[in-house]
Amino acid sequence: MEGLEITEVSASRVIFGTVTKRIDPEYFRKVYLHDEEHIASRPNDFCGFDELGVSVDASAFYPSIENYYGEGDLPFLRVADVDSIIDFQACTTIPEHLCDLYPTLAKVLPGDILLTKGGSIARVGLVSQKAAASRDLIFLNSSKLSREDHIFLYLYFQSGIFNRSLLRSSSQTAQPHLTITLVRELRVFRASQSLKANLMHVAELGFNNLDKSTFIRDEAEKVLLRTIGLENWKSPEPLSYVRRSCEAFAAGRLDAEHFQPKYTEIIRLIKATNQFQSLNSLVLVNQRGTQPIYTSSGTPVVNSKHVINGEVRIDADNRLAMLDKYALKIEPGDVLINGTGVGTIGRAAPYLHGFNAIPDNHVTVLRPCRDLIDPIYLAVFLNSLAGRMQVEQRLRGSSGQIEIYPSDLGQFTIWVAPTQIQQEIRNSVLASFAAKQKAKQLLDAAKRVVEIAIESSESDALAFLDQTLTEAGEANP
Repeated sequence: MEGLEITEVSASRVIFGTVTKRIDPEYFRKVYLHDEEHIASRPNDFCGFDELGVSVDASAFYPSIENYYGEGDLPFLRVADVDSIIDFQACTTIPEHLCDLYPTLAKVLPGDILLTKGGSIARVGLVSQKAAASRDLIFLNSSKLSREDHIFLYLYFQSGIFNRSLLRSSSQTAQPHLTITLVRELRVFRASQSLKANLMHVAELGFNNLDKSTFIRDEAEKVLLRTIGLENWKSPEPLSYVRRSCEAFAAGRLDAEHFQPKYTEIIRLIKATNQFQSLNSLVLVNQRGTQPIYTSSGTPVVNSKHVINGEVRIDADNRLAMLDKYALKIEPGDVLINGTGVGTIGRAAPYLHGFNAIPDNHVTVLRPCRDLIDPIYLAVFLNSLAGRMQVEQRLRGSSGQIEIYPSDLGQFTIWVAPTQIQQEIRNSVLASFAAKQKAKQLLDAAKRVVEIAIESSESDALAFLDQTLTEAGEANP
């Protein structure tokens, strides 16, 4: 019986406990029952969404819109884009008129909150610009509330007690999904205006550091594009074009898209610098990972959702696997690039963590020869227009099943910038990474403040907040 958990509940509680008639044992785990009793014992400290005037909703079924990905200017948010912070830089876009064409494709507004309903469930994001939401996201129209209130909800939704409530509401199947009917019944902690104001101050400091991180990273890419002559470049889009048969056979491609003039022009501009090499000539390793054998302990596994533009995310969401000494591993200083998936293919990032990791079979590991090119510079180049266009040119497949193989990556034409420019870009990316880490530290502290207020008291929570701000070198509000 070691490691097993037994919970005794009355039959009436099982049968009538939820509107969805949950009778699975997972729903009645002790930690969930403890949370339930804690909330029930403090009825005046918690309320429902209806008391806040907030609705809980989701996009319903709509026809496939993958053919529109990358078109238009309206961000289209999916599960991979939501993880505490919403990645508007990496998300795909769609034409806004699709929301009128398909009324079940819902829009969200700045201040609304997203919860991931499918895939990696129970992740939270605060919307900062108008967007469309996929059907795997639940959203709350918290934009109608004050800034203090929707920031507080955003932080509270990431607290332990609410996160466990979300997980409890999920269906217990091979592919769990949050049950929106149960999510609507979850309770919200009533915080004082003083606590909300203090939390907003800390959260805004975190958001400011995120903005700083994004600005620094974007400026680094602009330096690169400006030097090549691509900063304000407009791609040629002729109605027709002609290529020789020998070019098609040499490329091993017969699809017309591969030979579009815009790709030819990108390569011409890179080669005009007279400082270019193929990717294969600059790296010691160019290899995709294999399917890991997952375990309960071991080394973090990096898959495509962890490789964001400019950053490899390592946190509690990473599964673990045993590291075979003969298998490919990710080492500090490597560059990772996603090899599959609409919206994620081609995203690259330097691996800046101080420990090894394991790539899954959707991630390619590039190990640059540092005497020839800086890894951080290479990642910025691959994420820039010059790299993205080469991904578009060389990807294979259709109907959402697209891939780019190491053999195709190896043929990329890379601008090997002068050492001074590579160092300037490297320093900018490291400063961006540091600003993002500080943002994470501040937002994590704000979440902890909410938990202390629920577990103990608001006075203890505010004392912890004062200590955190002092240690972070920030002024108290």
